[in-house]
Amino acid sequence: MAEQHPRLIKKYPNRRLYDTASSCYITLADVRDLVLGQEEFQVIDAKSGDDLTRTILLQIILEEESGGSPMFTSDLLSHMIRFYGNAMQGFMGRYLENNIHAFTEMQAKLQEQTKSMYGENSPLGKDLWMQFLNFQGPALNSMMTAYMEQSKRMFTQMQDQIESQTRNMFTGFQFPPKDKK
Repeated sequence: MAEQHPRLIKKYPNRRLYDTASSCYITLADVRDLVLGQEEFQVIDAKSGDDLTRTILLQIILEEESGGSPMFTSDLLSHMIRFYGNAMQGFMGRYLENNIHAFTEMQAKLQEQTKSMYGENSPLGKDLWMQFLNFQGPALNSMMTAYMEQSKRMFTQMQDQIESQTRNMFTGFQFPPKDKK
């Protein structure tokens, strides 16, 4: 069986995107459609061969965010920026990715159950996800808040343990007094 490669899109210096599968130039909207269609692709710089996939995806997000109803608040974006260069940067990326995967799986399961119960084109099935979020949204929000608080407590405990172990390892060194919280 032949190995399946992602669709290759070349980005030229004139900022045009060339889809090698369809042998034509495409737009960011076309790339967005590939994402929505869950088609795997890779965008490379035609001159250097550098992978530009993330850059193109970020451009699509920027266009979506500048449209009618943004997904990210200024506060959230500020917090995300603060993680760059921070020791927790890699952890935060994996954390967000895992949570989005979990949310997507939950949504897919609900849609699958809806199709099996109400059929493919049922108007009731199409509105069920929105009804679920309206009804369960506060419960999900509460659950996520509790999860985040528990994660914060566990992280603080881990930091305290590491600090205590470090102080014990280096008992001969002078440390600043420990801050009381």
